[in-house]
Amino acid sequence: MSEITVPAMGESITEGTIFKWHVKEGDQVQVGDVLLELETDKVNLEISAEDQGVIEQILRQEGDNVTIGEVIGRISAQSNDAAAPSKPAETQAAPEGAVTKEAVEKPVQPAAAAAEPADNSGLTASPSARKLARERGIDLNQVQGRDPNGRIYHEDVKNHNESSSKPSASAPKQESSPAAAAGAASEFGGKPVERKRMSRRRQTIANRLVQAQQTAAMLTTFNEVDMTAIMDVRKRRKDAFKDKHDVNLGFMSFFTKAVVGALKRYPLLNAEIDGDDIVEKKFYDIGIAVSAKEGLVVPVVRDADRMGFAAIEKEIVNLANKARSNTLSLSELQGGTFTITNGGVFGSLLSTPILNAPQVGILGMHKIQLRPVAIDAERSENRPMMYIALSYDHRIVDGAEAVGFLVTVKELLEDPESLLLEG
Repeated sequence: MSEITVPAMGESITEGTIFKWHVKEGDQVQVGDVLLELETDKVNLEISAEDQGVIEQILRQEGDNVTIGEVIGRISAQSNDAAAPSKPAETQAAPEGAVTKEAVEKPVQPAAAAAEPADNSGLTASPSARKLARERGIDLNQVQGRDPNGRIYHEDVKNHNESSSKPSASAPKQESSPAAAAGAASEFGGKPVERKRMSRRRQTIANRLVQAQQTAAMLTTFNEVDMTAIMDVRKRRKDAFKDKHDVNLGFMSFFTKAVVGALKRYPLLNAEIDGDDIVEKKFYDIGIAVSAKEGLVVPVVRDADRMGFAAIEKEIVNLANKARSNTLSLSELQGGTFTITNGGVFGSLLSTPILNAPQVGILGMHKIQLRPVAIDAERSENRPMMYIALSYDHRIVDGAEAVGFLVTVKELLEDPESLLLEG
């Protein structure tokens, strides 16, 4: 028999949450088969079988928090044929069709087995809760759990009023679900609500954003960019660029090159605070914020100062696809020196981005909108304008440097040819 354990998951990650089991007890597995998906603070990881055999026990369920090295299941070396005789005839009385050590320590009374309907196996309940329910003849469908995700625990069964598990024949069966339980919550006056537990990644995002606001002296300065020249370059060059490099010429490569150019002139925005020290970084690893299903992630474009427009565009597309398919590696999320976030793709006209700690600067892009702009004292034109925002840590970046940085970004973007000099 071999154990399924939580592997080491990378720097600073000590625990995770079981997101989904891809196998169930009794399944035959081969070496390399994916057993489960584990959600961590940054990425989701697949855990594969290191031995072949039969899934004998699943000790931790979906939604459970687990730590590195913890045993979460066991694989027996038996084949399916050999394992079959060990299963009880009345499989409906056992969780997931398997008998654990705890389940056989006390004989199951026939009445208890009959009291639990076969579809109880579809409920999410801990092994100890199922065991106690069988012993007391309680229908798990009637147990009111406190977990907002609907998982039933030992204490829920213990505190259950046994008489409520025996409804009269004339009374219709009430479906028990997290949404229904939440909808009946008295604190909302009986009005319908739906309660969901935050994913581990969402909890991490929330904690980090609050931490950034609590630990940094964060301030935001704004400017606006006339996007006429960039849009003209893209209009004239996009087809030839796509034919040559097999990638679209987007806005992000222009902004990445402009940020690198401004960071070279204002290096404190490429630094971080370490205790009483200021660490100025002499490299330019630019984080690009990407909205994924599980929450915001910031993969990093390494050595952006050494890359051309095509290389930057390809890397951003590659990282964004990985983010949305949940296949980013930890190394692709670590070590950025400055971040760019684009709320304009969602229609945002203006915002104040929050720092991606320990970085001390983040640039916010916004929606391009036609606005009347004064060309000189006598005439004005409608121009494609974008508001840009720089949030910075005022502990080490003074206002003059922050404003100078943002003005430099603006000037470089409004003269795209100057970006060639930043390569």
